Formats: sequence, structure tokens, C-alpha cells
Amino acid sequence: MSFNSSNVGSGSRTSRSTFEFGRTHVVRPRGKHQATIVWLHGLGDKGSSWSQLLETLPLSNIKWICPTAPTRPVAIFGGFPCTAWFDVGDISEDAPTDLEGLDASAAHVANLLSTEPADIKLGVGGFSMGAAIALYSATCRVLGQYGNGNPFPVHLSAIVGLSGWLPCSRTLKNRVEGSHEAARRAASLPILLCHGLADEVVAYNHGERSAQTLSLAGFRNLTFRTYNGLGHYTIPEETGEVCDWLTAILGLEGSQS
Repeated sequence: MSFNSSNVGSGSRTSRSTFEFGRTHVVRPRGKHQATIVWLHGLGDKGSSWSQLLETLPLSNIKWICPTAPTRPVAIFGGFPCTAWFDVGDISEDAPTDLEGLDASAAHVANLLSTEPADIKLGVGGFSMGAAIALYSATCRVLGQYGNGNPFPVHLSAIVGLSGWLPCSRTLKNRVEGSHEAARRAASLPILLCHGLADEVVAYNHGERSAQTLSLAGFRNLTFRTYNGLGHYTIPEETGEVCDWLTAILGLEGSQS
């Protein structure tokens, strides 16, 4: 992996940083291909970890694409390099935003989905920092553009975020309300958020506040699920709920093949 570490810790945009994404793992559908979902891992993880779990789910009509984030210095770890979709120093609404990193990862997701057949429904999901990129991609889809103003090119039919948070939340409501088209897209885009009440890494209140922010911004097709005793990991009850939700939202024909 190669990267230029200048200014990534501060979120500064005065010089551009180039990062190389890691290996992408693909789980092919066992049945009729009806949907493709890019699934994004958490901080310090890799795509293969989730591809192994996703291939066990009773969703035979979904193709899963599991990319690996670039290796970069991360401020929350004192600048120590690890796999990360963007730089983060603190999970809060007041923390500096690495807009360049967010846009680069959202563009990578869109590129992975852009070559799928026209009749295939597209989605983005993720865990922790991966969930943050899934939600950021949702806002890019609704607003029709990335944070840098470039057009967002793909239509998304489903968003799933587990144990994550919403980046750039403070400006979202005003930006959506400023466009009739954005408001229309926000009202119709299905989103499932899940969070454990005992999450010791991304505190529950961050997930709850993200759901509230999305709802206030006009995301009406939003489901927020909480789990007693769940820390910063996933459990069969949660993945089962994700499977049921995706089957209903995407109109999938089959179950386990």
C-alpha cells in the first residue's frame, strides 16, 4: 500500500493525500442475482473478515462486494497507520471532518457499484467506520453530489449501518431542505440502523443521535434498532434482522439456497 501522509491528521485540505485501497473480496450470489451490496469493514479491519460472515447469510440473491480500506495514519491512534476509510480524531459533531477521505471512500464505493447490470438493485452497508461511509454515501445520493461538489453517479436502494455514526451531520438538514429533489430522495431511501446499548467504542448515543439527525432531515424510511447488552460487535439476532429487512426492502425472491 502507498500513501502520502501529509496533513491527514488535521483533516486539512491544503494538500491532497493519495491512498491506495486494499484487496476487494466478492461473495457471488448462490441464486438469481437481484441485488449488489458493498459492505464496508470497521477501523483496522479488512474486507475478508466480513466476506466470510456474509457468505453464511440466507441471502442467496445478493452479491456482496467487500473492499479493504487504505492504510493511513489515523489521528485517534496518535497517527499510527491502519486501515481506515477516512481520518478520525474524535467521534463527535464538533470534530474536524476529513471530507477528502470521506469523498474518496464514497467514490470508491460508487465505482464498485457502477458496473453492475441496470436491473440490479444497489446498496451500501457497513460496520462502525464502514457504517459511517454507508451513511455518508446515503447523503451523497440524496444530495446528488459528494462533499466536493462532484456528482454522485449511482442510485441506491438500501443502506445498512451497524454500530456506526453519521459524518457531516450538522449541515445535513439545511442542505436537504434546500432542494426539492433532495427532500424527495431522502423521504424514499430505506435505511436500517442497528446499535448496541453497551457499545464501548462507538457509544450508543452517537448512533441514536445519527438516527435522529437523519429523521429530522427528512429521511422518513428509517428503521433504528437497539440491542440490550450488545457491545461493539454483531450477534445473530442483529444479522437476522438485517436479512429480514433486506429481503423485504429489496423484494428478494428466495431465502437459503
